[in-house]
Amino acid sequence: MLENDVEQTAEQATEQKTHFGFKQVEKEKKASLVANVFDSVAAKYDVMNDLMSMGVHRLWKRFTIDCSGVRAGNKVLDIAGGTGDLTAKFSRLVGPTGRVTLADINLSMLQVGRDKLRDRGLVSNIDYVQADAEALPFPDNHFDVVTMAFGLRNVTEKQNALNSIYRVLKPGGRLLVLEFSKPTSEQLSKLYDMYSFHLLPKMGQLVANDAESYQYLAESIRMHPDQDTLKGMFEEAGFEQCDYQNLTGGIVALHRGYKF
Repeated sequence: MLENDVEQTAEQATEQKTHFGFKQVEKEKKASLVANVFDSVAAKYDVMNDLMSMGVHRLWKRFTIDCSGVRAGNKVLDIAGGTGDLTAKFSRLVGPTGRVTLADINLSMLQVGRDKLRDRGLVSNIDYVQADAEALPFPDNHFDVVTMAFGLRNVTEKQNALNSIYRVLKPGGRLLVLEFSKPTSEQLSKLYDMYSFHLLPKMGQLVANDAESYQYLAESIRMHPDQDTLKGMFEEAGFEQCDYQNLTGGIVALHRGYKF
């Protein structure tokens, strides 16, 4: 009996833990730790994205937009929308009869995104909501399209987020998740590891004066589910016709699923 009690206690302790990069932390603390990272990098987020990807992140996002099927009059939710790259394009696509909601759990990122889009004159059809992807504060069956670009890996309970997204999508709606994934070749994987763990933190230190946050970002990518695992999580949430497309050799993947 004593051995069973010890095993159960150990299992319960493990269930209360999650990863923050390569570290194990209490689940309830992860959101605040992630918030600290993005509070730190918000001001230099766009500059670092261009440097880290050599501008290729813009092509990944453009491909996501092209696959979204967004059209005039649609309601679009851009979760973890950050500095608003996708929201800006969606605002133009949905037009005056549509609506785009930029949602982010991090207030610093949300403010940077709002200021950036307002400076571009994009004000009439965009809402800004501070929201947790695991418990979205929107009605059932509300959005035509939901996107999430480079945000899912930072969520504590990813399955909860996918379930929440499924709830707020209209029947016939689609979810697109653009996220770092697993390179498809061993040689590329080795090169990517060398870049991520040696060059990326140094770039973060030089440009954003923050090596530690970019070390976390590199680690969080390695802890994110691979392509097939994430596809299975989509299906578990209820999505149908789920698929994914590898981009840049699997460094990034675009996952899609539909609610019918």
